[in-house]
Amino acid sequence: MSLVASEAQTLPVVVVSYNSVDLLRNLLSSFRSFYPNPVHVVDGSEPGPLADIRTMLVEFEGVTLHAQEFNIHHGPGMAWAISQLDLGPRALFLDSDIVVLKPGFIEDLLSHLQPEDYGVGGVAYVNREGFDIPYAYGAVPYLHPPCMLCNIEVMKQWPLPIKHGAPMVAPMLALHDAGRSHLLRHLDWTFNDVTPDTRKLYLDHIGRGTVTATQGYHLEEWMAEAQARAQQKLAQAQGAAPTGYNPDLLPMIPAGARRILEVGCSTGALAHALKLQRPDVHILGLELDPKAAQVARGHCNEVLNLDIEAADEALFRDFADRDCWIFGDVLEHLRDPWRVLSQIRKVMPAGACVVASIPNVQHWSLQGRLAVGDFRYEADGLLDRTHLRWFTRITLFELFQSAGLRVEAGVPRIFNEPGREPVLAAIRQMALAMGRDPEGAVRDALPLQYVVRAVAI
Repeated sequence: MSLVASEAQTLPVVVVSYNSVDLLRNLLSSFRSFYPNPVHVVDGSEPGPLADIRTMLVEFEGVTLHAQEFNIHHGPGMAWAISQLDLGPRALFLDSDIVVLKPGFIEDLLSHLQPEDYGVGGVAYVNREGFDIPYAYGAVPYLHPPCMLCNIEVMKQWPLPIKHGAPMVAPMLALHDAGRSHLLRHLDWTFNDVTPDTRKLYLDHIGRGTVTATQGYHLEEWMAEAQARAQQKLAQAQGAAPTGYNPDLLPMIPAGARRILEVGCSTGALAHALKLQRPDVHILGLELDPKAAQVARGHCNEVLNLDIEAADEALFRDFADRDCWIFGDVLEHLRDPWRVLSQIRKVMPAGACVVASIPNVQHWSLQGRLAVGDFRYEADGLLDRTHLRWFTRITLFELFQSAGLRVEAGVPRIFNEPGREPVLAAIRQMALAMGRDPEGAVRDALPLQYVVRAVAI
């Protein structure tokens, strides 16, 4: 027997249950048809159902009941097992409303789990409140708990599951914000098998079975708070002027520009500011995030929810009447900004321009951090983990030139940043060691960003 096959028969299984003796019996009966593994049932049932569960578990060998005698909830129940039980290096977590259809799923999970991983299973996306959303900018990868195999010591390094309709949201947010969501490994069949109305491979997830059996998640307080926060955010977004745009973009927009296209318009903050100055301009926004696009429609003349990199030549031709294209902190997020700018150059009318703000990878703080190996992605700023491309002043000019554009105006965004003088002194010495101009190296290390306007060559 291989190591994987052997461990598939011995690794511990954790199940959290509440007032659901029939669901638990179905899970254990189907599981025991194929696997002899030790099973830990962390139970929060009321006295009556708990007595029935105790009686039912006598039918099954190797099942240990951990009766909490209060509704511990799914997340805290998993957290209790992780912190209180000697589970060993890995454990399989299953919902109480799972039914096992055939063997092989544990072996497949084990074959994909790497020692450094948090876990393997079905990974989808949620917002920061834990509600399911399609993939978009800022979406949080979420390992769904109905069937997941996890490395216990890695789990202990991150926040534990919590009392929540999405109990894994706390560790998933922490992984996302630390740029470590790659520790989650997705298997298509796992997500398929726990999704209602799909053709199953190994498991069936009796959709909302626990909810039906127990008349709810019993998370009314959390749900009310989450809904109140969502309503408050929506009211703020609809009732207040949007914020969060680069003010140095505004003076770069030519006074004669009348038909503007902003790529990545977010919630329309720049459009709002521009309309206050020049209400006659027509602003078309492109935005990936559908919720941001919905808010932006209150400030732009039109907003399209689409990915500029998915646009074909025909779509670019539809934008041929635009005399100013704006990329406010967007080009660095594109897979191929060279291609996008080249496509724009092909359809730009005479006198049109591209206005962009782009972070400076040559900034003194990045050079200093790179020198000591401290290159860690962050939630925003120069090391925003969603940046795909990096530019210095020189390579920024080359970007536009390669697309048939010439930078005709530009502003370096330089701020009074403490602690830079010792690093700038080191940058001077580095430039001298490489036979380069030390003052030029310092000058190019000061801007946090560049704001530029480019026209056709």
